[in-house]
Amino acid sequence: MLDVKFIRENVDLVEKSTKEKGYDINIKELLKLDDKRKAILVEVEDLRRRRNEIAGKMKGGKPSDKLIAEGKAVKEELSEKEQALASAEAEVNELLKRVPNVIFEDVPLGGEECSVEVKKWGKNHTKGVDHLDYATSRDWVDFERGAKVAGAKFYYLKDGLALLENALLQYGLSKVLEHGFTFMTVPDMVSSRVLEGCGFNPRSSEQSDEYFIEGEDLAMIATAEMPLTGYHMDEIIDEDKLPLFYAGYSPCFRKEAGAAGKYTRGLFRVHQFNKLEMYAFCLPEQSKEIHEKILAIEEEIWQGLEVPYHVINIAAGDLGAPAAKKYDMEYWSPVNQKYQEITSCSNCTDFQARACNVRVRRKDGTVEFVHTLNGTAIPLARALVVMLENFATVDGKFRVPKALRPYLNGKQEL
Repeated sequence: MLDVKFIRENVDLVEKSTKEKGYDINIKELLKLDDKRKAILVEVEDLRRRRNEIAGKMKGGKPSDKLIAEGKAVKEELSEKEQALASAEAEVNELLKRVPNVIFEDVPLGGEECSVEVKKWGKNHTKGVDHLDYATSRDWVDFERGAKVAGAKFYYLKDGLALLENALLQYGLSKVLEHGFTFMTVPDMVSSRVLEGCGFNPRSSEQSDEYFIEGEDLAMIATAEMPLTGYHMDEIIDEDKLPLFYAGYSPCFRKEAGAAGKYTRGLFRVHQFNKLEMYAFCLPEQSKEIHEKILAIEEEIWQGLEVPYHVINIAAGDLGAPAAKKYDMEYWSPVNQKYQEITSCSNCTDFQARACNVRVRRKDGTVEFVHTLNGTAIPLARALVVMLENFATVDGKFRVPKALRPYLNGKQEL
């Protein structure tokens, strides 16, 4: 959520960012509503002052009928104005929730096709094995029984693939721990306040990606970023404790309502998968540097797995509401002969912290909102696709990457 004062002082910037991100929101109408809210607030404060003055006059003796009548009239008018104020505040807040974060100056403008490659690593392979055909042939994955018990795009992992998933998790965890992250398991559900605080507001209701619990103020998480964002909700953190680095492991649940036209084969895009997520709370002046640090860790992880990739600076039209800037890392798919997304990392500045009320107390006593960042360490279902495409052999074997062998009892093949 943006500060309405910031919006008022930077109308052109906010309007431009909102438009570039593809959101249809009337910023000037929002400010008119806020003007209305402020005018009602002035009236409410004046009526409260009059109420208190009348209450003071009534002390120490029998009040006159005129004073009693005046007090009653003020009380009734104040009640009406307070209701109007509550309504105006709700209207302003509802619009504020829809305004996306402002983009950084170095974010490319345009749609998905305008994202810019910023680095590249590894030699692209020309031959690979289709992950679904391979895993099915070895009885390592079962989508049919997954569909029987839960519906399409749910699955069972078995034998070698289940062991490989565990090895990937252990490998990724070892990397983030080396870089000072605190490992956490997190709740699999969050409240609507946390969900909205994270900024996961779809451009339309048809794009909502979360599974909601009927009759409860809860939704299944789409990423550990959600409960991690809420971890310090309504807290003030001392400056000398920042930055804080967390690594959250969780299942992720997604309808993938906005996945039309995306690559969906097999494990690449499913309704439930496990993921290890990096998250940081930091001082505003630290966030750009930490964004690069998180990206560097992601690169270290995938270089260790010997997987070719490139990194792209995501264009404004493909950014979600919370991010001021986002990098995507895309691996080279030897099967599809193109780059496909494997991880991302975002700098959300104070957008999420403002909505979740996460602040820092500076050494001089002043209080302000922190910045939050997130980045994927290992998205396990998609990582399995990458491993099988790159290391499964045509003769039905799987060559275990050196980095994963310590987590598979030293096996070189599965």
